[in-house]
Amino acid sequence: MSTSTLPSIPGTDPERSPLDAFKIAVAASINKALPEVSLEAAYKAADIGRKGVDFSVAVARFKLGGKPDPWAKKVEESFVADDFIESVKAEGAFLSFTARTTSLTRNVLTTIDHFTNQSPTGQPSYGTNESGKGKNVVIEYSSPNIAKQFHVGHLRSTIIGAFLCNVYKACGWEVTSLNYLGDWGRQFGLIAVGFEKYGSEEELEKNAIRHLYDVYVKINKDAEEDESVNDAARAYFKRMEDGDESALTHWRKWRELSIERYKTEYERLNVAFDIYSGESQVGKESQDSCLKQLEDMGLVSDSDGAKIVDLEKYKLGKAVVRKKDGTSIYLTRDIGGAVERYEKYKFDKMIYVVASQQDLHLAQFFKVLELLEYPWAKSLEHVNFGMVQGMSTRKGTAVFLEQIIEEAAKVMHEQMQSNEEKYKQIENPHETAQEIGITAIKIQDMSAKRINNYTFNWSRMLSFEGDTGPYIQYAHVRLASMERKNPNLVPLPPATEIRFELLSEAKARDIVFLLATYPDVVKTAQERHEPSGVVTFSMKLAHLIASAWETLIVKGEPDEQKARARLFLFIRARDVLGAALRLLSITPLDRM
Repeated sequence: MSTSTLPSIPGTDPERSPLDAFKIAVAASINKALPEVSLEAAYKAADIGRKGVDFSVAVARFKLGGKPDPWAKKVEESFVADDFIESVKAEGAFLSFTARTTSLTRNVLTTIDHFTNQSPTGQPSYGTNESGKGKNVVIEYSSPNIAKQFHVGHLRSTIIGAFLCNVYKACGWEVTSLNYLGDWGRQFGLIAVGFEKYGSEEELEKNAIRHLYDVYVKINKDAEEDESVNDAARAYFKRMEDGDESALTHWRKWRELSIERYKTEYERLNVAFDIYSGESQVGKESQDSCLKQLEDMGLVSDSDGAKIVDLEKYKLGKAVVRKKDGTSIYLTRDIGGAVERYEKYKFDKMIYVVASQQDLHLAQFFKVLELLEYPWAKSLEHVNFGMVQGMSTRKGTAVFLEQIIEEAAKVMHEQMQSNEEKYKQIENPHETAQEIGITAIKIQDMSAKRINNYTFNWSRMLSFEGDTGPYIQYAHVRLASMERKNPNLVPLPPATEIRFELLSEAKARDIVFLLATYPDVVKTAQERHEPSGVVTFSMKLAHLIASAWETLIVKGEPDEQKARARLFLFIRARDVLGAALRLLSITPLDRM
């Protein structure tokens, strides 16, 4: 069966998206019966159908005049089965097309290699197409404040940002991942004032991040009761901005210690950055230049000694671009930083992964760049997200990521030990337990739409049942064990020798069809910047696999050809589930 017999439709890729071939065949049959409908229009109208229907088409979309029912009937009456589509049924104004099962199975299971194999660089391939080939994107995410513990409030940006890096790579983009640290501003004056009062060089050497966090909490409490503490902090930061070396010495040390600690945390999360940047590294010249441009354009006014840009007519309030004491502010540094990044990377798109609490700040930031008439300002995007509820850094009640990972790993390790035989087969049980725990954390975070707030829930997160991370990992582990449990069937013959017609059971077809949707799942995830669709796909696949074990028996199946075909199906399911997990920055496990 060759896709070369199908007409060519721009934007389709049957080699990488197996369902494209079948949707093109649907489009060809509609175009043949109704020449008024172009191939492109018919292709776009071919939706993946509801349960029991492979593809459905709403004929009313074509606006052919009169009632759509007779037009649908005309398609049904003129239909001729081919290698891809075996039947069509007109149901009122709708057409339901059924794919030829053997063709579907062969096409899907032999195409999967294109989006699950290792890339030429040896890195795991995440995805499916090259729609972004030749384009480059800069993705800024995570961006914690130095000298503070990494807590779950930072986790969302990290998880979502890592996913976006992977999904853009999957779609062929060149990706530069950037961690823009909060390493400048009045809070560092506050920490410096606090360190003079509460700091200990001995404690700093033991655990710098934890000690600086403790200092920050204590001095914040003092500042709430004594305004002179805030005055001292502002004065200290002014010295930093003026380049006072004695004021910068502590800050440099804290920054260096913080980055080293963060790198360790990110490594545990399977996350790595191309660049560690920060507010402190945005050049004063860039900031001053942008401020002067705004002034020359008549966009800046004075307000109580501060400089502001009035954005009221855009319903964005008034944006402060310089404080009354002359020090810089987040917005000015962001504007200068964006200009510097475009000069350096000439990006086609730049994405900021920042909590929805900062919606106004990002909107003001983008609008000011538009007013400065930078043509690339339109290519900036804010990917926002809801909050993990019930946590506060300032009051010292934050739940730290380190604590969460350790607790999750401990629970998982206890679960693993409950099966002594399987536990003995795991080479690195503690590392495996940690990976399951991290999977649990990430899947809980990405299960719902990113814009939703959610409350961290230990019991829901760590369960091996239902829609959880451990459940998906367990599905992958079972699939990975299939070759070990059936040594008589491996190595499998090449795909050309697999008898796909033997995969005739409904469960096998359901798995194949779901696997076929994966390229579209990835494409949609990239377009919407939404990881929850990939999680939903992974859950569906895990549930389908769980329900198929008793029907699609491999070990003990007397027909060896059938057993081989089933094993081939399960291995392909493992490959796709593994690709989905890697897309979510999760390491697929082979044992647990």
